[in-house]
Order: sequence, then structure tokens, then C-alpha cells
Amino acid sequence: MKIIYSILLLLFSFSAFAQEASVRGKVVDAVNNEPLPFVNVLVSGTTTGTTTDLDGNFLLTGLQPGFVRIEASFVGYKKAISSEIEISAANTSFIEIQLEQQKEQIEEVTVTASPFRKTEESPVSLRSIGVGEIEKSPGANRDISKVIQSFPGVQSTPAFRNDIIIRGGGPSESRFYLDGVEVPFINHFATQGASGGPVGILNADFLREVNYYSGAFPANRGNALSGVLEFFQIDGNTDKLKFQGTLGASEVAATLDGPLGEKTTFVFSARRSYLQFLFSILELPFLPNFTDTQFKIRTRFDQKNELTIIGLGAFDVSKLNLDIEEPDEQQKYILSQLPVNEQWNYTVGGIYKHFRENSYQTLVLSRSHLNNSARKYFENDDSSEENKILDYSSEEIENKIRVENTVRMNSFKLNLGANLDFVTYTNTTLQKRFYGNEVVNVNYDTKLNLAKYGFFAQVSKNVLAERLALSFGIRADANNYSESMNNPLEQLSPRFSASYSLTDKWSLNFNTGRYYQLPPYTTLGYRQNDVFVNRNNNLKYISVDHLIGGLEFRPKTTVQFSVEGFWKGYSDYPFSVNDKISLANKGADFGVVGDEEVVSESSGRAYGAEFQTRINSTKGFNFNMSYTLVRSEFQDASGEYIASSWDSKHLLVLTTTKDLKKNWRVGGRWRFVGGLPYTPFDMETSSLVEAWNLTGGPYHDYSRLNAERFSAFHQLDIRVDKSFYLNKITAKFYLDIQNLYNFQAEQQDIVVRAEDANGNFVLTDNGTRYQLETYKNTTGTVLPTIGIILEF
Repeated sequence: MKIIYSILLLLFSFSAFAQEASVRGKVVDAVNNEPLPFVNVLVSGTTTGTTTDLDGNFLLTGLQPGFVRIEASFVGYKKAISSEIEISAANTSFIEIQLEQQKEQIEEVTVTASPFRKTEESPVSLRSIGVGEIEKSPGANRDISKVIQSFPGVQSTPAFRNDIIIRGGGPSESRFYLDGVEVPFINHFATQGASGGPVGILNADFLREVNYYSGAFPANRGNALSGVLEFFQIDGNTDKLKFQGTLGASEVAATLDGPLGEKTTFVFSARRSYLQFLFSILELPFLPNFTDTQFKIRTRFDQKNELTIIGLGAFDVSKLNLDIEEPDEQQKYILSQLPVNEQWNYTVGGIYKHFRENSYQTLVLSRSHLNNSARKYFENDDSSEENKILDYSSEEIENKIRVENTVRMNSFKLNLGANLDFVTYTNTTLQKRFYGNEVVNVNYDTKLNLAKYGFFAQVSKNVLAERLALSFGIRADANNYSESMNNPLEQLSPRFSASYSLTDKWSLNFNTGRYYQLPPYTTLGYRQNDVFVNRNNNLKYISVDHLIGGLEFRPKTTVQFSVEGFWKGYSDYPFSVNDKISLANKGADFGVVGDEEVVSESSGRAYGAEFQTRINSTKGFNFNMSYTLVRSEFQDASGEYIASSWDSKHLLVLTTTKDLKKNWRVGGRWRFVGGLPYTPFDMETSSLVEAWNLTGGPYHDYSRLNAERFSAFHQLDIRVDKSFYLNKITAKFYLDIQNLYNFQAEQQDIVVRAEDANGNFVLTDNGTRYQLETYKNTTGTVLPTIGIILEF
């Protein structure tokens, strides 16, 4: 603490002298990438501006350090506003702005662009998140998976996981793209077959902007039912080498970026957690540790050709803390069930773009690889292999090719392309499960080779003096897994969007579409008696129909009010043969989802309304209020619709930040999540010795699926930031406190085996049953985080 105090004292003394920042940039045509000269450029919210030179370049100096947006306008082009960037005195930032041609010429040019994105393809259910919101979001700790929980339709849970649950859909229904490359996993300790995990992999230092879709997916984004997230990364510094170091509550990170010659820039980062050390001191029953790395290399060969190479990787290890001398009931509960887990994954990809006069072509090649293993010994006694109750090892390898052609012809915008994926899935499982009052051996080896392909096209046009925007898209997907999946016409996915500007401030927006998603590889590759049992069960793509309508009001360019109503109808969702429930109810826990026998017979629905108010002021005030009324229901074994595991009913989030003098910033976020349904434990089955010994924990009573409901959950997070923008260095410090008033969220009861005075487990019914004890269980603690970020 003395060292931190000394650093702060030194920085305060230097910060007494005002420092000025600068930003360089380039303005180009969005289609042919040609530089645009004489474009009016302005720092949003100020009168500071300039014009581009003959090569489209501009330089703005004498600016106040912090987060800014750059506006650009030019005769014959639509006005544009850049993504948010941070500028400082230590380094000159760079931003590229793309302008789209406008059908009708206008006599006067006034810069009045909005930071709230809306495209012809997605006039509803699209939100853009700037780097300032990511960096400074209270309670998120610079984790994008937590940042999006402030937006409409996104459900957060008191379990402090990063499951992406959108508009009542399951956590396996979203897809993620990093600079156009699909990334299967964005969380450490990922749940295989779903999307969640406790900590995000993506480094916030890389992110420039995020597009979050809760519907109205463009045709070139397939295999999603509820959400698509597009992450756009920064480019490396073109002038000099730059370093940024970050010290957080649980990890240390380093980021390096700069030029690699005249035409190439790079960004590279590595992070390492020290959670095992912290958790060991706190005597927590599990000891996780993670490492990740991320990079981006961009080469502009010339004005018409460029290549970007990206990479993302993670290595995660979770061990058990068996050194706790006298574990309490909660520690016993976790130690009894949790396996030792080791997981690593990576994605590498290349994006090549070639620009022509009225079009550009994109080629994307990528490879993703997940390796996931878990082991569990009865009573955590690994002295004998006979004690092993779980031995799991699996790999998912995807090699992807996608080609796209984007064309502007008169007032039409056309995007068409195709994708081809080659997949290898392996699984070696040694386990016993308790089904139907008997022990079933689940021992199998799988190697599944799969070829997936798809075609897509989307055409958009503005009519009625550009007051009405129309867009129609279609895609078709198929694979060689089985006859039920190899006909692309069976997975024909049309979508239609319309947006009508009632005035320059009011607009009506609409979208409808049908979307398909392949069941997880864990389900496709599940074997029983050496047979792909789900192939024989005629497993199908999951489908969902979306219907969305909305009204939007923008009284100012920085203020947005919106309301949207939505309806989603699911068909052919995998239904567990043994548990008699839809897999839509699973996935928000650690481990694996989908490795069981299923049939494509489940139907479901989710419907509701969303209200949002956003203020993104150029004066340093940001406000985001989102309320979602949602119902989520899926059929049970009798075909009746009942509440799904994600039927929270009410989601309310208030987030605000305010810039103060001398580069201080304060912020807060309050979340309210309606009580989620849950399935009670089957105490009769759980007490059986032969059943308990297979898992080390209780079993759910799926005959009472989601029959109970937790109390509502709410939490207040606050954050204070202080930044020092000096000539040679930028130093940032923050204090983030999650769950300020220490709310205790209700959780399912803890169930453990009763022990006698000698520490032996109490048995009943002639030694065939354990005597079980239940304890009330809550979660929640005041969690302060101190962070330090240095950049030079």
C-alpha cells in the first residue's frame, strides 16, 4: 500500500500540469475503401474539427484526454460517427471511419450522427457497446460477458457466472464473432455444449466496439437462436511500440502493440490469474487458475487488399482444496461433487478483404480447438482406480471457410456468400449413471467427422426518399450427419426487416425470421452400445421463429428511448429420454451438457417486451435503463407448457456513470432479476447408497420440473475511477465494489450425508441408504476490487 500511495502522490503532482491529447485518422468509402478528401471531421460534442487531406487523412490536436467519438460528413455520403476511442497525451490514437454513399444529394452538410447503431438488416434488437462502457462499467470488472448484462433481454444470475441467456432462451443459443471470425468459447472453464463460465477470455484492452443482437440476425450469421455478439478489436499503433500493464483483483495482464513495418501493425496480450493462491488463503473448496492470450496482426498491402490474422487461446485448471482441516457443510457439498477439470481451447483465423469499385470480397479461414477433461474419484480418494467414478476426455475441432461478396448497386445493398466447416469431435467417457432405479454404465469412445455447409444472401434498399428501409435475407444450412440433416431446403431460413422514419426523431421497426441451430456436438457424438443413438433417433436442427416490433424515439443524437415486443416459438428442441425434460432447461452449470440420449420432440416459447433509455452524452454522462418483461415456457413430458429454467419474468437494470473534474469518474449499477424456477431434489433417490456414490451429490426430481421458484435477486455495484494522462505515461486506478449492501441470494439447499460422533456416515434400511441432512443455502458477499492500469 505504501508503494501505491507513493505512486499516487507522484502522479498527482505531475497531473497539476494540463496535458493535451491528439488523434489521427483516415476516412474511406465503406465499399471500395478509397480515401475521401475534404471530409469535415469533428470531435463529437465540441467545435474542434478539421478536414481530411487528399489521402483521406486527418489530425486533431489540443484535445482533452479521455473517451471521444469522431464525426464525419461529406456531400453525397451519409453522416457517420466513429466507435468510441480513448485518447491520451502519451500516445496518438488512430481511428478509421467508413462513409456510406447516399442516394440523394443534400445541399448543406451538418454533422449530426448518432452513436446508437441501426442497420437495414437489423433495425431492431441491435445494440452497440462502446469501449468506454466496457472499461468503466460498474460491477463488470472489464468483462464483456458481464457488461452486456446491463442491456435489454440479457439475464444475469446470482451464481456469478457469465452464461449468455437472452430473451428466455437457453445458454447454448448464442454465437460469437471476433473481427468476423467465429469463436466458439469466450469464457474460461466453459460449459461444453453451452456458452457459460465464470470469467471471460476476451481482453478488454483489445475491444473497440461490440454489436449485440437479440434478434434480427443478418443472413451471414448462422447457427444462432437467441443472440449474436460481434466483437471488433483495435488495430496496433502505427507510430511506435506501446505497452499496457493491468493488475486486477484476480489476474495480471500485459498488452503490447505497435508497427511491424510500414504496412503492418500488431496487438498481443497475455493474462495470468492467481486465483489458486487467493482461494487457498480463503479456504475455498476449489482452486481455479487460468491463463489466456490474444493477438491481432493487420496488414494493408495496398488500398485494395488487406489481411487480418487473429488469435485467442485459454488454458484452465481447476483443482480441489483437500487441505481444509474441518470443512463446513457447504465445503463438503462442493468437494463431494466437483471433479478435477483441465481445459484448453484456441481459435486462430485469417480475414482477407479485396475492394473493388462498387463491392468488396471477404474470405475468412479459421480453426478452433477445444480439449476438455474431467476426473472424479469417490470420496476424492485417488489411491485406487476402482474409486474413479468419472473419467471424461473430449475434443472439438472446427476448420471453417466462409466467403462473402458485398455489393452496392445504385440504392441496393447485396451480401451473398457460403460457408463450409469440417468438424472432428472425439469423446472418451467412463462413467456410471443412475437411471430408472438402476445403475447404467455409460462407457464409450467416439470419433465423429462432420461436414457442415451453408449458403446465404441478403438484399437491402431504402425507398420513399430513404424514409423506409427494407431488407430480406435467406440462408440454408445442412450437414452429412444424417438424412434428417443433409437437405438444406429443410433448414431454409428466411428473414425480413423494415424500418420507417415517421419523423427525424421517431421510427417504427419490424423484423421476422426463422433461424436454425445444430444441436451440440456432445449430443451428435453420444454413443450407446457402440451406436450413435441420437442419429438413429432422427435428431434434427433446432428451429425458432422470431416476431419483433418496436418504436424508437431519439430526441437528441445522444439520447434514445425504445420499446420492443418479441415472440419466439421453438420446435424440435432435444428432449432427454432419461430425465424427461427439454435440454433447453440445462446449461447454466459447470461440466458438460447434451451427452445423453435425446429425441427432437420438444417445443417452447418465449415472449415479452423490452424498454430501454440510453443517454450517451458528450459531456461525460452515461445512463442506461433497461427493463424486460419475459416469459419462457417449454413442454414437459406430458406436452404441457411449464416455466423453463430461464423464466425470470422481470429484469431491471439501471447503470450510470459520470465524469467529474480532474479525470475522476463515478458509476453505479443496480440489477433486479425475478426469481427463477428450480427443480427440487428427489431425496428418496438421493439417499440410495448406490445412487449417491455415483455422483457424490443429490439428484433432481424431474417429475416436478421447475415446480419451485427462488426469491428475486437484486444487487448494487459501484465504481470509482481516477486517470492520470501524462506526457509519457497514462495511469488509471479504479475501485469496484460488487454487491455493496451484501444481498444474500437464495440458492438450492445444501444436501450432505449425516455423520455420527466418530465421523462415520449414518446408514439406514440395512445399509442401503444414507441419512441425509439439508441446510439453507445463500450466496452473496461484498466483493471489492482494486485495479491498476499503466500505459506507456
